[in-house]
Amino acid sequence: MTPFGDRMRKLRAERGITLKDMADGIGVSSAYLSALEHGKRGRPGWHLIQRILTFFNIIWDDAEEVVRLARISHPRITIDTSGLSPKATELANRLADDIGRLDPSALEEILNVLERKRQKPRA
Repeated sequence: MTPFGDRMRKLRAERGITLKDMADGIGVSSAYLSALEHGKRGRPGWHLIQRILTFFNIIWDDAEEVVRLARISHPRITIDTSGLSPKATELANRLADDIGRLDPSALEEILNVLERKRQKPRA
């Protein structure tokens, strides 16, 4: 499941909305919506995100968070390390090989390191 799919599922559960009702409400099939939630489809396009935001009546910061989750929810990614250091290539390959074996705390630790680096201004 992707971060976006997880959020959609939680929103539906909080509001008591079935997968079929949401699919009908945003104009997609139940099968497509299920596949999107489970990460078996690529991230949704901008127009579908807008229909989902409207369906749930999500605005402002909550809408920005849903858009952010959609952006980081592509289930199959490619990392181009050409031109980067050998360590960057090693990291990308090791992550690809090992991500399925990392426990939730290790994943959280890696995400926290990346977030700290993102927030730290470059000198």
